[in-house]
Amino acid sequence: MERGEEAKCNDMHSLYEAYNELHGLAQELQTPFDAPAVLVVGHQTDGKSALVEALMGFQFNHVGGGTKTRRPITLHMKYNPLCELPLCHLASSDVDPTLAQEKSLQEIQSFIEAENMRLERESNSNQFSAKEIIIKVEFKYCPNLTIIDTPGLIAPAPGRKNRALQDQARAVESLVRAKMQHREFIILCLEDCSDWSNATTRRVVMQIDPELKRTIIVSTKLDTKIPQFARASDVEVFLSPPACTLDGFILGVSPFFTSVPSGRVGTGHDSVYSSNEEFKQAIFVREMEDITSLEEKLGRSLSKQERSRIGVSKLRSFLEELLQKRYMDSVPMIIPLLEKEYCSTTRKLNEINKELSTLDEVKLKEKGRVFHDLFLTKLSLLLKGTVVAPPDKFGETLQDERINGGAFVGTNGLQFPHKLIPNAGMRLYGGAQYHRAMAEFRFVVGGIKCPPITREEIVNACGVEDIHDGTNYSRTACVIAVAKARDTFEPFLHQLGCRLLHILKRLLPISIYLLQKEGEYLSGHEVFLRRVASAFNNFAESTERACREKCMEDLVSTTRYVTWSLHNKNRAGLRQFLDSFGSTEQSALLTNSLSMPLCQESSFVSVANEKHDNKCRTDVKLSQVASGVDSSSSVQTTETRLADLLDNTLWNRRLAPSSERIVYALVQQIFHGIREYFLASAELKFNCFLLMPVVDKLPALLREDLESAFEGDLDNVFDITNLRHSLSQQKSDTEIEMKRIKKLKEKFKLIHEQFISHHVMSSLSLAPSA
Repeated sequence: MERGEEAKCNDMHSLYEAYNELHGLAQELQTPFDAPAVLVVGHQTDGKSALVEALMGFQFNHVGGGTKTRRPITLHMKYNPLCELPLCHLASSDVDPTLAQEKSLQEIQSFIEAENMRLERESNSNQFSAKEIIIKVEFKYCPNLTIIDTPGLIAPAPGRKNRALQDQARAVESLVRAKMQHREFIILCLEDCSDWSNATTRRVVMQIDPELKRTIIVSTKLDTKIPQFARASDVEVFLSPPACTLDGFILGVSPFFTSVPSGRVGTGHDSVYSSNEEFKQAIFVREMEDITSLEEKLGRSLSKQERSRIGVSKLRSFLEELLQKRYMDSVPMIIPLLEKEYCSTTRKLNEINKELSTLDEVKLKEKGRVFHDLFLTKLSLLLKGTVVAPPDKFGETLQDERINGGAFVGTNGLQFPHKLIPNAGMRLYGGAQYHRAMAEFRFVVGGIKCPPITREEIVNACGVEDIHDGTNYSRTACVIAVAKARDTFEPFLHQLGCRLLHILKRLLPISIYLLQKEGEYLSGHEVFLRRVASAFNNFAESTERACREKCMEDLVSTTRYVTWSLHNKNRAGLRQFLDSFGSTEQSALLTNSLSMPLCQESSFVSVANEKHDNKCRTDVKLSQVASGVDSSSSVQTTETRLADLLDNTLWNRRLAPSSERIVYALVQQIFHGIREYFLASAELKFNCFLLMPVVDKLPALLREDLESAFEGDLDNVFDITNLRHSLSQQKSDTEIEMKRIKKLKEKFKLIHEQFISHHVMSSLSLAPSA
């Protein structure tokens, strides 16, 4: 029986060793191995590191106020009754953990403190690192546990002066949350409070484990809380909190309560304990004192269930049993995972060997040409439309597109509300995104009205002719309209080019993703890929620039010389506009001419008065008025109107309302004509001279650039020397990785077989004899 127990104990030690190696391998390879461990989470003042030391049975870390743990510390602890002093090995992710170097406690402490100071000095980082410090420990007081001590959570004060601390708090919480995402970890949630309704650490933990199904809650510093309770009922609620207070189903059903005596182990004058044995004894004494103090407060003895939750030793035993069960339950599942990882690593090694065998000029050129064709195929696919690339990763909403590629902003500095654009909230890429951007351009530019025109602008635009000093209001309207149009539409041309160029450049990373997804990516050929990317981006930029210059030529020609045939499409609207106030002026002039002739200046006053006094006749058409008088009156009226017209439009520089309206109407007509022509011309040219060249000119240009590069030194294209060295290093690392996985796989298989054997033997020994 003793031999059986001894064999079982040896098997457990082998199991712990195997899991320690598995955890190290999982950290290095970032593989999802189910390696159970205890993750300690708490705030800076919750006594995390002190509790970890108490669980270990000796002191090693830098304990005190403030941030003392800036990297997670993974402790692979193993019980070894023969180790009178802690035997420590410091591992690094750069080497095999099984070859970790032996270090003294002082060296371990110095290393941790140096790392904390290094990270604290690094102003260009967040002063924390997710990279674990891995320590293997054997000691006669150690439990068989793997514990990960995380940096303490920070609760910074608000205000600008505390921004640095607030940034650190976000960095620490992000690091701790990432560690808690590992579902195989048991979370040790530390709370330093006497009221369970204050969930300081649980607030963070429950974001990852909302039901607390893999969380153990520990109330630390029990010795400081007991004196705070005035009534026995308060102690009862604290020891056995109601279900409504602690949400979820925590491991162990109820919280644990611990106290760790203060003081450090050492030989200095400020040391309290001369050895780890004294420290261990002090922990036990504190546990007994806590039980006595609680019983005095309650006025009764603690039950067996209550005692099983008080003290570091009880927590340690619970964690050991829980982790041992997790270890044994996980063994059958670990073996297929290791087998899968071994097969994956074998495939990786075969691919590296294949890459090494193809590092000759002919094969590399052929690979380059194949990649060229596949890349162009993906570009075409993205423009035509596809859903292979995930929109949540590569798509952009209109708001994102405006931020990254620029927005359409008018002369008033305002943007059109993005919600009014169709598909604005959808994450698009490729041809769909190009079409939405062009639709927004049509929508925004098509709705632009002619900017306001002032009387000063009209008078300044009149100027002096080269042969007379009269006024030419048609020329005035042209001068104003083309200036307004040029200032209004030219910025939109640059904005459209910038936006569409951004959309085209986004095709490159999406195409690379599609090639990677289908296993057609040239892994390791970064120099070649950078050359292809540079050629594509240069082509997109030069094509956009040339297209924009063509559009600019159209805008310049349209705003340099007014061709009336371009602006007569809305002639009916112009006629209606002129009739609306022209008939009023004519009616007033006719009435004035029939009553009595006046001088030019008084006639304008008379017209104004007549308009005011005879509103009932303002809408009468000229033909209707003329039909009511005889022919002689009609001739006289026509002559009078002609004289007034000349006076208003040629000789008089005093801007009359009728002249102002005529100029305004003509400017509106010309501006809107330029807008329609600019809109149609810009859309057509960007489609023809930016979008289409990607389809019909880019393939030839890339092939020409590729063949030109192949004629020179191929090492400049594929960087063969460095690539061969890199692949050789990858091969060496992969071979080492394969050996480690194979060794670990065989170790777990052996452990599994031994457990089955012990189970069979136990069943036979318990079976009744015949």
